[in-house]
Amino acid sequence: MPRIGAHFHIENPLAEATATGADVAQFFLGDPQDWKPPVIPGDPAQVKQAWVDAGIDVYIHSPYPVNLASTNNRIRHPSRNIIKQQLKAAASIGAKGLVVHGGHVSAKDDPQDGLLNWAKAVEQIDRPIPLLIENTAGGDGAMARSLEMLARLWDAVGGLDNIGFCLDTCHANSAGIDLADAVDRVKSITGRIDLVHCNNSRDEFDSGQDRHADVTKGTIDPALLVGVIQAAGAPVICETPGYAADVRWLKGQVSAG
Repeated sequence: MPRIGAHFHIENPLAEATATGADVAQFFLGDPQDWKPPVIPGDPAQVKQAWVDAGIDVYIHSPYPVNLASTNNRIRHPSRNIIKQQLKAAASIGAKGLVVHGGHVSAKDDPQDGLLNWAKAVEQIDRPIPLLIENTAGGDGAMARSLEMLARLWDAVGGLDNIGFCLDTCHANSAGIDLADAVDRVKSITGRIDLVHCNNSRDEFDSGQDRHADVTKGTIDPALLVGVIQAAGAPVICETPGYAADVRWLKGQVSAG
């Protein structure tokens, strides 16, 4: 039975995770839209112990502006710095991993440059906990949208310590990846799935759009989402509007299966 939980946007994620019945929680350490250093709500050791006492595993999501692939120094360099800070802060509260989007290069850039930037970044960043690369939904210059590009990215960084993978079901569906065999195809590239973001989609298959929907209310057959969870064998995070109901529904479905 995989551990199932949600992403919490509120100031007290522990209280909400407990109220939701979550086994695992994901949240941001500060404003997800800016470059400011991470903020830990209290003494790190006490925060860590509180989650341990609750029996809930923690994952941290890095801020959205981070783009380790970018050829723009004003984006790439701050991205490296903030990932260093986020990894250190996340480790101090006992997080199991830090999720970061695969990033992208612009239309005028060679994608190979983005892969080289990723390789340089991970060489320079200490990783006290796993850095989990998340697949993305759209963009021709994306590093982790198509399985072909994911394979190239994994060739560049996947062999290093504490590099893992987070599979987002909405993103995969929007990128034109069939969820029926997505886990097997991803594992054939990465050898692992460390975390699943179980999200339905408001948009159709191969739309390139990143708009999450509740697990039972989007365009993806919910049975496919349950199948991904069962095949992946990894902790599950719902990043959906109705995450509390989704956590309960998924626990019922997975335990019944």
